[in-house]
Amino acid sequence: MSIASQATDRVIIFDTTLRDGEQSPGATLNAEEKLAIAHQLALLGVDVIEAGFAVSSPGDFQAVKTIAEQVGKADGPIICSLARATRKDIQAAAAALKPAAHPRIHTMISTSDIHLQYQLKKSRNEVLAIAQEMVAYAKSFVDDVEFSPMDASRTEPDFLYQVLETAIASGATTINIPDTVGYCTPKEIGILIQGIRENVPNIDRVILSIHTQNDLGLATANALAAIEHGVRQVECTINGIGERAGNAALEEIVMALQVRKHYFNPYFGRSVNSDVPLTNIKTQEIYKTSTLVSQLTGMLIQPNKAIVGANAFAHESGIHQDGIIKHRQTYEIMEAASIGLPENRIVLGKHSGRNAFRTRLKELGFELSEADLNKAFNRFKEVADKKKEISDWDIEALVRDETQNQVESGFQLEHVQVICGDCTCPTATITVVTPDGKILTDASVGTGPVDAVYQAINRLIQIPNQLIEFSVQSVTGGIDALGTVTIRLAYQDRIFSGQASDTDIVVAAAYAHLNALNRLYHYLQTQKILAQVSE
Repeated sequence: MSIASQATDRVIIFDTTLRDGEQSPGATLNAEEKLAIAHQLALLGVDVIEAGFAVSSPGDFQAVKTIAEQVGKADGPIICSLARATRKDIQAAAAALKPAAHPRIHTMISTSDIHLQYQLKKSRNEVLAIAQEMVAYAKSFVDDVEFSPMDASRTEPDFLYQVLETAIASGATTINIPDTVGYCTPKEIGILIQGIRENVPNIDRVILSIHTQNDLGLATANALAAIEHGVRQVECTINGIGERAGNAALEEIVMALQVRKHYFNPYFGRSVNSDVPLTNIKTQEIYKTSTLVSQLTGMLIQPNKAIVGANAFAHESGIHQDGIIKHRQTYEIMEAASIGLPENRIVLGKHSGRNAFRTRLKELGFELSEADLNKAFNRFKEVADKKKEISDWDIEALVRDETQNQVESGFQLEHVQVICGDCTCPTATITVVTPDGKILTDASVGTGPVDAVYQAINRLIQIPNQLIEFSVQSVTGGIDALGTVTIRLAYQDRIFSGQASDTDIVVAAAYAHLNALNRLYHYLQTQKILAQVSE
């Protein structure tokens, strides 16, 4: 099933959360986390999952291969791997994608003069020859080949048309146009796409795609402008994460096409009043997907983020509240339920049983093994003893904490004890269990309770790191609310994130720090194994 053979009366959603999204500083994901996100993206209904950059590392190769095996089923999405226009990259992508029922190789090369002069140090003729050869080489492995002229929006138009014509003639089935540095405005994107459609022979034989970066905050607007001018695939990420300022956000693109369907219908040759969806996305899975990606990447969603932010359906102004009470559509253009956002209902408490807890988890979309359920239920009981009311938001935070802790198994936090006050030197006593089962305890002082905790943990684990970010976000309102702590640690040129929730912020900070250290620990272990293999 080549996607180019499918009808183009809708928008194909190409999700690159696991490739471009993971390139966000601190958003490094391990293989298990990538697989969990890929399964959720399949449930969400994305058409294409760009699972990674197979040649970049053994870990990325294995992640692409595992996703191809477990998610790339006959009735599942296309699984794609990025590859530079080199034989080595394309060979790695083809090998990793081999288990997929519907594999795609996405190969790219820069085409703008500034990239050719300073990055590639090649002439236009050399780039043209490489594009021709490498698209054909990718085509020898898979039927579905996507080609991207990197920095297309700053490429001289006539040369861009020539490169695209060559790529199509060499076998490309999708032509993607990247606004690599987020330079364009929506009007310029429209002119760019129109020029391509009018000047590239056989452009109607391929799917035309767009990839917009958000450096000027115009990624979503640019993608929608491209759709108006005939683009039928959009490359995007969950929560808009990605290089620098990120990418077009999948949830924004999809909900814009959903809410403004009657506006966009004529661009697809439909009647204005057609109610047929313009994408295959199951919008009720958006919220769950968004929170999963936020949890696993450690990248918090800003409260005023469109569609999935905590304030997206909140109304503070009295005028707005009055309007909502009288008629919801006065100040809301979509319902929270349309993205799967659960109501903040109080359904469970400290007297609730395991069966009620299991049932509520299923309603929230969680399918846990018996072992995971037991861990989550025990944690729920601990929090229920501290909080009067347990909301759906609390339950989600707790469950994701527990499943993350299992994935990140390494050092385990056993006890946290802190003494602090305005007349006391902040002191923390920490007990951890090492990966080989040893129990270690140490105490340390610090400038505050969190600093004391971190110093004690660092003394026990002895892995060099630098704390570069610490943030706290309340899960719900109230004095007894759960707080989610997110931290980022730097080690050499890499960043590792950790996240945890608790009614006690200091305890949450300890778990978040340990989660980040476990990511770093697993990275160092992998590097050590690779070094031994190469010797």
